[in-house]
Amino acid sequence: MTQENAARLFQAIKQDQALQQRLKATADPEAFIKIAQERGYDFNGKELDSEISKLSEEDLAAIVNPGWGNRRHIYPR
Repeated sequence: MTQENAARLFQAIKQDQALQQRLKATADPEAFIKIAQERGYDFNGKELDSEISKLSEEDLAAIVNPGWGNRRHIYPR
């Protein structure tokens, strides 16, 4: 299990819409890790948390949950 696998997963998610949609559908970290492992990315929850902490709110929202993070509005306040 390596930290690099979690980092590589986040890079792959940005390019793979199917994987992105599948991961967005889960709110459970263990299910997230299991999906990643099916794709050949092997890491644990601690390593996942470490990589998530490096992401901006917008990057996290794009990967994990579309309801998280800042929203860009046409007319910002």
